[in-house]
Amino acid sequence: MGAVQIVTDSAADLPASLASAHGIEIVPLEVRLGDVDLAELRGASGERFWALEQQTGALAETSAPSPGEFAEAFRAAAQRDALGVCCVTISSGLSATYQAALAGAAEVAGEIEVAVVDSRFATLGEGLIALEAAMHAAAGAALSDVVAAVSESIERTETFGTLDNLETLRRGGRIGAAQALVGSLLSIKPVIEVRNGVIEPESRQRTRLRSLTYLAEKVHAAGPLERLGVVHAAAEDIEEFLRMLGDVAVAESRIVTHIGPVIGAHTGRGTIGVCLQRAR
Repeated sequence: MGAVQIVTDSAADLPASLASAHGIEIVPLEVRLGDVDLAELRGASGERFWALEQQTGALAETSAPSPGEFAEAFRAAAQRDALGVCCVTISSGLSATYQAALAGAAEVAGEIEVAVVDSRFATLGEGLIALEAAMHAAAGAALSDVVAAVSESIERTETFGTLDNLETLRRGGRIGAAQALVGSLLSIKPVIEVRNGVIEPESRQRTRLRSLTYLAEKVHAAGPLERLGVVHAAAEDIEEFLRMLGDVAVAESRIVTHIGPVIGAHTGRGTIGVCLQRAR
């Protein structure tokens, strides 16, 4: 018998090499960008997506995977004699992906045991939770123990981001309570967070530099960290932000990567996010 298989979706923004190294299967959300070929977008890295976005000038659109795509991933795990599947999805408050995964799990009932977990996060917030699951699966944990570890890690996870503006988020319909910031679009650099599974306003900063400084201060103040992820949407000042983080101590892993097409379609170019897991 094999280990528990970890499955997540492409909203997690896990670099392909990292997902492969940890045996994590990724079910992609569908992304459309102007007249760009869908097959190219399906396999595009975050860096490639932002190059295409700049070339086309189009606003990306996304949709959840079908239940059948999840069922296919779950059946593949069964064929490899996995002990079960723990599927970690983007927040159900941001996408229908969680519901699609549940439907996919129902399709394979009797073939393999599947536990679908709503991460309540997106981008590397979701990705760090999937990594936690993979660590326990690799250690030989039973499915119930992997799910328990995932649930515990969700409580230690936080995700914040600063946007150049809220226009892309507003147009994509994912703005939630952050709608309250729209009236100040021209005069602030908003900081948002994913809280209780939805996007909420966190603070209003007057300049881009101040918003980055504020994010860095939150990371430094978070205390001992198990994992830290920094994501960005082709942000020209990402190196400056990384310097602000300096030598923040991280026990397990520190990841820097591009925001992929799924989340980038809603946050827009220039976004910088931090996703952290506090130490136990």
